[in-house]
Amino acid sequence: MTTVLHASSSADFLRIVPSLAGFTPRESLVLLPFHATRTTGAMRLDLPRGEADLSEYADTAVALVARVERTDAVAVVVYTDDDAQVTRDGVVLPFAVEVDGVLACASDAGLDIVDALCVTPSGWASYLVDEPELEELDHEPAPRVHGIGDVSGDQCAGADLPAADFAERERVGRALREITELLDSDAAPSVRDDPQALAAVLLLDDVPVFFEAVLAMREELPTFATAALLWCLDRPLLRDVAITQWATDIVGGVRTLDAQLEFADDRAAVPDDLGEVFLGHGPRPHPDRLEQALTVVRAAATRAPRASRPGPLTAAAWLSWALGRSSHAGKYLDMVGEIDPEYGLARLLATMIGAAILPEWAFRRGETAA
Repeated sequence: MTTVLHASSSADFLRIVPSLAGFTPRESLVLLPFHATRTTGAMRLDLPRGEADLSEYADTAVALVARVERTDAVAVVVYTDDDAQVTRDGVVLPFAVEVDGVLACASDAGLDIVDALCVTPSGWASYLVDEPELEELDHEPAPRVHGIGDVSGDQCAGADLPAADFAERERVGRALREITELLDSDAAPSVRDDPQALAAVLLLDDVPVFFEAVLAMREELPTFATAALLWCLDRPLLRDVAITQWATDIVGGVRTLDAQLEFADDRAAVPDDLGEVFLGHGPRPHPDRLEQALTVVRAAATRAPRASRPGPLTAAAWLSWALGRSSHAGKYLDMVGEIDPEYGLARLLATMIGAAILPEWAFRRGETAA
């Protein structure tokens, strides 16, 4: 379904930016790529603070927006908690020098400038006029867009893990220990073993089927199923199978598992198309699969013993990144860093996000237009 949002003025345009971004930005530079008179979304960067290289910052910002298919113009909006400075010579907008650099870089790249606005606590104004004047902010809710819920929160809204009580974490921890002991033991199962633990171990006889099954569960996973998932995500080989499968399908999961096992045995190369999924290359994953997988791993992370959280949190970071939510991904990676600063995949993702690398599919124009 295509939703068209009309903006006849800069004030109208500001009202629809949160709907395009999916949140109300804060301390952000937002870039909106245009093709003719339409834009299909927004890209956000943290504002340059401290000793940021402004030339590199501008190059990065424009390179991102220029990669979006058929982009021929750009709008820029700064959201800052800094107030404009009123001097004898008029109003000085925060980040004016930085925005000038971005606009100059955009012009050098052949992009037209649709608008350049600054939103401060005391009002908004345009960077494109010689004598900017602060206009009153419109506090009406942003227009609703099909498929997008409340956008009143900032870019980090919704990243907090769901609540889980101490007793449930204890139950999951015990279940995980029982499953691990069964899988590590050479002894045959006995009548003294917990039937639920035995059933969970049976789930792991076919890992891709198990990973597919957790996506189909619309309710919270049972305790032992959660523990079985944590057991898998604790192991990089199976964690990578889960991520690839959730980004593709069960066939991709089976292929990834086979490739990972072959690599572990004799260092055989992983097929390029599977390896590139991690880097955001190839067909766009179905967002519903990514969303459901994200719901599952977030719930698993909040119910996991602390030492078993890096796996589901890193999976949550990758899934968020794949959905275009780098701010959420960064928050999950920070949680991983507090537990295990050397966790390999988390460090790789942190490097990618720090370099403003987005999935290739983020630059393809979809069906939704504004």
